[in-house]
Order: sequence, then C-alpha cells, then structure tokens
Amino acid sequence: MPSERRPLIAGNWKMNGLVADGMALAGDVARRYREAKSPAFDMLVCPPFTLIGKVAEAVAGSGVAVGGQDCHRDAKGAHTGDVSAAMLKDLGCRFVIVGHSERRTNHGESDADVRAKAEAALAAGLAVIICIGETEAERDGGRTLEVVRTQLAGSLPEVGDAAAVVIAYEPVWAIGTGRTPTNAEVQEVHALIRRELTGRLGADVANGIRILYGGSMKPSNAKELLALPDVDGGLIGGASLKGSDFWAIGESCL
Repeated sequence: MPSERRPLIAGNWKMNGLVADGMALAGDVARRYREAKSPAFDMLVCPPFTLIGKVAEAVAGSGVAVGGQDCHRDAKGAHTGDVSAAMLKDLGCRFVIVGHSERRTNHGESDADVRAKAEAALAAGLAVIICIGETEAERDGGRTLEVVRTQLAGSLPEVGDAAAVVIAYEPVWAIGTGRTPTNAEVQEVHALIRRELTGRLGADVANGIRILYGGSMKPSNAKELLALPDVDGGLIGGASLKGSDFWAIGESCL
C-alpha cells in the first residue's frame, strides 16, 4: 500500500462480549498499541452498542479508536431500538460501520439506506466505513465487478475529505466459510474500487481513501493481503476477538 495511506486495522466485534470480556479485550489491545510507541498503522475497535462507553474508557489515551457497528439515518426521533450517529459520537466513537453484509442481508438494507446512514454519520462528525461486496451466487455468476460497482455508486455519499470515508470490500462468500479469493482477485476488486472512486471524486481524494479487505483476514494471510497495492488495511471479524491475533494482523503492516 502507498505510504500516503496509513493502514487501518479495524475490529468488528459484532454481537459478542459482555462487560468483563469487552474490558479485558479492549485493555489488551490498548496496552499493545501503547507499548508499540509508534506503530505503523491505525487501530480501531467496534464493539456492540452496550460496550462502547466502557471500551472508550479502556482505550483512552492509547491511540486506539472506537467505532459503532451501525447508526440510524436520522439524528433523533421515534426509532425504538436504534442509535443515532450523534449518540455514538457522544460516547467517544470516531468511526461507524454502515452497510455491513449482515445488515444488508438480515435487515434488508439497500444501497440508498446505506448512503443515508453514511450521510448521517458524516453530518455528526464521524468517519464512516462503507461496506460493499458480492454474495457467493453473484461471484459464481461472474457478476462480482458489476455488483461492487453498483453498490459503491449507490452507497457512497458526496465526499470532500478522504479521511472521512473508508471503503471495506467484504466478499460475503468468504466470511467464515473457509473459501477465500486469491490475492489477484482481491487486488482486482480493490483496484476497481479505486478507479470508481477516482472517476467520481477525482484522483486527489480517491488516492487518499483507504480500502479495507473484509473477507476473513487473519494472521496467516494478513501479510500477503496487506502487501497488495490497493489494500489499505482490514475489517476484521473473528480474529479481532483475540488480542494476540488482532495485534498480529496489525504487525503484518510493518
């Protein structure tokens, strides 16, 4: 990855962790990052809503950022069970994930929904991680690039600041299945995303936007993936729940 894009290693804890577990994991990650002095990568943890406040306290002063896993498109209102971007920021979040494949599949979120959430996050002062990626049927049907291009076009808000937006490519069929794309296939999709960003936002902005790989990155494959020209970090699921594995992925950036 080019030196102008600092790698981002982001952990999505999903619906995992009670207070004791979350505090222990966050404390471990914070300690490792703090003791590294000047790590060559940014580190982010996205715990479930119930743990955000506690995790923010646990990582305070370490340099580890905290993010939410989703937000509502509205700033406030009658939306039982939902959380606004402003609420996340109030708890200490700097990022929020939108459009994760599990939200798109389990909650029927469209590209338009994802864009509205991204716009809400940016308006609240959060950086947004926008997830896109194809299903197994779409991959097997030879539609990967078409699907990724369409999702990006529909999900991406107007962007002026490259630091405010991160794109995460997550091939749905490679998450927790044991099936993985080749490095060439990963680079092909990331390069497509970079070209699409350039066409829409211009080279100056597009070249500064980080594109993460989110298809089951782990210590055993992180170094090769992170060496690809347009892979600027990872959106990590299962491996982010163990401090040593999460840290080993980060160290693969060196």
